[in-house]
Amino acid sequence: MEDRQRLEQMVNEINMYQGQLDVLKQQIESVKSSIAELTSAEDTLEAVKGKENTETFVPIGAGSFLITEIKNTDQVIMGLGAGAAAKKSIDEAKESIFSQKKELEQLVEKMMGDVQKLTDYIVRKSPEAEALLQKVESEEAQRQ
Repeated sequence: MEDRQRLEQMVNEINMYQGQLDVLKQQIESVKSSIAELTSAEDTLEAVKGKENTETFVPIGAGSFLITEIKNTDQVIMGLGAGAAAKKSIDEAKESIFSQKKELEQLVEKMMGDVQKLTDYIVRKSPEAEALLQKVESEEAQRQ
């Protein structure tokens, strides 16, 4: 294969892996955001557990809130996905949140491993591409 073609192939490959790396990093940030949301829910459940007539703020949009009083701190309605929800005790809800967080944290670990593999590949291939580029440019300069 001609050096110029090999160079183009290497550059395309590096760019493809760089694109995958960028998408993967965005996905990691999204998963981390979900973990932070679960942590917030977990902290809120712990804060209201067993406290009757607790006052709280309920967001209504545009940075506005209603001041409300929580009547029942023994149970919570949890989303199950696909528009379904179920009533759970605070402890059951916390267990469910803990389980979801653990799954997401494991996913982040796997994704970080994938980021490392892609980064290692790009770091390994970039100097090869650079050397090939210099060789191609040198050969083209000699022809002129």
